[in-house]
Amino acid sequence: MNMKKFSALLLALSMVLSLAACGGKSTDQPSDDSQSGSEAAASDLHLGYDLNTGENYYGPYYDDWSEKTDDELYEEALTEDTTINVYATSSKMMKVEESFEETYPCLLYTSDAADEETYSGLDLVVFDLDNDEVLSKAKIEHDTGNITADVLQTKDVNGNVFHEWYNQDILEPYFPKDICSHIDEENLKYGYPLYASQSMWFYNTAAFPDGQPIHNWWEIIEKKDDGTQKYHLFTKEIGQESAYLSLFASFINNADEMAQSYKDTYGKDLEYTYDASDFNFEVPEKNAGVEYLWRFSQAEMTFIGDGDELVLAVHNSTADEPALCLASAGKIGNRDESGYNIAWCLNLEPYTALLNLESLFIAKGTNSPAGARLFVRYITGGADGQSEGMKPFKKEGNWPVRDDVEDKKNPAKLSELGARANDLSAIYYIYPDVQDMWTYWLSKNPKMK
Repeated sequence: MNMKKFSALLLALSMVLSLAACGGKSTDQPSDDSQSGSEAAASDLHLGYDLNTGENYYGPYYDDWSEKTDDELYEEALTEDTTINVYATSSKMMKVEESFEETYPCLLYTSDAADEETYSGLDLVVFDLDNDEVLSKAKIEHDTGNITADVLQTKDVNGNVFHEWYNQDILEPYFPKDICSHIDEENLKYGYPLYASQSMWFYNTAAFPDGQPIHNWWEIIEKKDDGTQKYHLFTKEIGQESAYLSLFASFINNADEMAQSYKDTYGKDLEYTYDASDFNFEVPEKNAGVEYLWRFSQAEMTFIGDGDELVLAVHNSTADEPALCLASAGKIGNRDESGYNIAWCLNLEPYTALLNLESLFIAKGTNSPAGARLFVRYITGGADGQSEGMKPFKKEGNWPVRDDVEDKKNPAKLSELGARANDLSAIYYIYPDVQDMWTYWLSKNPKMK
């Protein structure tokens, strides 16, 4: 058994996972690419933040790998370590194992001359991890020189991966050129996407039979004439959700749009009430995004960690006691599965949400560079967008980013959400301050004590 497969087995056992065996080319030596970040980052950085120049390099980046077809990659993959280990943040990735191996089968050959049995074909091993585990395990492997991972699936919602992980020489980008021609270049800026997802505001369709009650983010925290809050709000704790904090950071970066949306809704200029002097870092004055963060932090909210319970709270609300919840868009599935009276709020001003892209990366130093890229192509649809690998990810709340792949699952197309591409470069630099502001201001909310 080769060293990579042995390492994968140990890792699998530690996480109570099983590892299937299908022999591969045995090698104890890491590839030439497994050099330290300090050696490679200066000369071999094609995506991310360059520590030496202080510049950001955006995708798509095309190299020789980008031009290779499925057949070419498969032929080359058979000469490498044929075990492909995937560190994934979605359990749906496990549903791809069987179909991938059937497409690129494990074949047994017997050499009469040597009386030896050898294997060819590709063996896929998927590890279901959380976002932090994917990155931490990849870093440990890089630091120890024992590269087990081949493909990494993770989400970068605050710019951390783009600014801090490429330049450590742990990840490398892969952009298959033929597939990328069907993806908006804005969605290729920070990496190669598997699909788009985001959280949405949900409302009760029985309580509001004429359609969504809000069309603007300011209306979410609107008060009635008597000073009480118009809607009961249910959400996960904002400070523990990087995607939510990134959204608020985006509002701060787009303060002019936030101010204009307030004026369009209420017919008057926004009045600023937050105190910027509370912090030991510079908080912009008269910033509509900061004002929104302050007002939202002072609203009455119920924090619920489970997404199903969030949409249930909305389902149980009434016209007299209306509720809204911020939850993963995929929870719309409870509408059909459990009969919930729920729907998304679409096209909120200035924008509904940020597109959160599940992205795919190649582990730097992999012994299966062709096989890893073949798998990436497979789960993103292949050359024609029809591969079986994409099927597990076609569900409500997940949107394909290819323009040649039909989306039959979602009640609204990606272009109909009013969502916006994530500007990770801008968000990254203010994200820590936004987190601090939220935490401090929330502690001052008398309704949350």
